[in-house]
Amino acid sequence: MSIAPRPSIAIVGPTAVGKTELAIELCRRFGGEVINADSRQVYRCMDIGTAKPTAVEQFQAPHHLIDLLEPSEHFSLGSFLPLAKSASDDIVGRGLIPFLTGGTGQYVWAMLEEKSVPPVPPNQELREDLEREASGEDGAQALHDRLREIDPARADALDARNVRRVIRALEIHHATGRKPSELGAPAADPGRSLVLGLTMDRKALYRRIDDRVDAMMKAGFLAEVEGLVAAGAPTEQGALDSPGYRELGLYLLGELTLEEAVFRTKTQTHRLARRQYTWFKPSDRRITWLDVTAPRLVQRAAERVLTYLSETGPVVQ
Repeated sequence: MSIAPRPSIAIVGPTAVGKTELAIELCRRFGGEVINADSRQVYRCMDIGTAKPTAVEQFQAPHHLIDLLEPSEHFSLGSFLPLAKSASDDIVGRGLIPFLTGGTGQYVWAMLEEKSVPPVPPNQELREDLEREASGEDGAQALHDRLREIDPARADALDARNVRRVIRALEIHHATGRKPSELGAPAADPGRSLVLGLTMDRKALYRRIDDRVDAMMKAGFLAEVEGLVAAGAPTEQGALDSPGYRELGLYLLGELTLEEAVFRTKTQTHRLARRQYTWFKPSDRRITWLDVTAPRLVQRAAERVLTYLSETGPVVQ
């Protein structure tokens, strides 16, 4: 008996565009569950600032890879892939459809391409040298510039202030002599997948982001950050080195006013959206783009899912 290829559906796009809402609707229509591909929603106690699906939303459609770790713990692509693959196997094994949903492009494409992570062990001596360099004036930007000379694609995908990931990319290049963005040869063609990309006018997206930040503040975002800092979570590295958490952490340290922290949260989230578009390019023919402001979004997406499922056929276990 031949085994039909399993359905592989992803919902991608920039932050605040509405991926979670669409994923839930499609799961309800087609019998699916969500695999989270947001690198911050894996952390417990980071709910408001990550726009984590609510308990009601998770009841409407089960979500996998949510609330896995404490904010002080490390999570990477190497952590994500085996967990996501296991979740996908579990969902398909129960006759349901996995909907990979999130804005962390590295995670999404690695999952769709069935990549493996290069087994490069940490080089503690090199890391300490690079961390010392990064701690100097303009040091983080200098490291990012060095990465850009080596691997422009990887540099485009990383914020210069995400020192940990910049150092990891330099560490991989040091160990292998190759561009980090090119490592991990695809075992699958993502063209076999249905990748639904949600988009909207950029200025309108920024307004939506700003409105969401204001709503987060009213919902208790500052108290959430206060609790995390009180619990010992570092504000300038790891999970809290994220838009909003970083800026509100600086406010709590007295380095910013609350007004400045909120303004910077908005501008840094705009930057995040722009970086996400480097992973999900409007010109990428693998992505079926849907304007979320056009009428009948859910119906248009459902029609594409139905067509895709009719072409891939049932999953035979």
